[in-house]
Amino acid sequence: MAELTPTPSSPVTVHLALGGNMGDRAANLAEAIRRLGEAVEIDAQSALYETAPMYVTDQPAFLNMAVRGTTRLEPQALLRFIKGIESTLGRDLDGLRFGPRPIDIDILLYADRVLAEPELEIPHPRMAERAFVLCPLADIAADVLHPVLNRRIGALRDEVPGRETVLRIAEGL
Repeated sequence: MAELTPTPSSPVTVHLALGGNMGDRAANLAEAIRRLGEAVEIDAQSALYETAPMYVTDQPAFLNMAVRGTTRLEPQALLRFIKGIESTLGRDLDGLRFGPRPIDIDILLYADRVLAEPELEIPHPRMAERAFVLCPLADIAADVLHPVLNRRIGALRDEVPGRETVLRIAEGL
């Protein structure tokens, strides 16, 4: 597990996307949220959505959701922490990009910070084109502004292609 040394800064609000399509999808999401709690104080969860895979379509449907919380970890430390959770829960971090996985956790927003590094871009660079990200995120952050596009998450959700294929299946875990 990544080192959890907090920074001296104040807690920062983060929005994360979670999904998976292998094994007990809901149990994997619940365990990921439990483990995230070691470094992120989760204060909101979206509904659960079932979605068809994107990019690599010959694989099972995904279960997706989003969470909001606060953390004292800087973005790179948060990413390392998340990668540790994914690995512990069985994700092959060197596997097929966009392929099947028991868990996938993405940092969507880190307050209003914009970051472009080789291994981490914030806001997530493809979130505005993904209905499976925007539908759950809008449940908990509809009025939050995308820091690059300067558009509200709810408005982005309302305009993203494919939103009608994102099926709300439960109010949460």
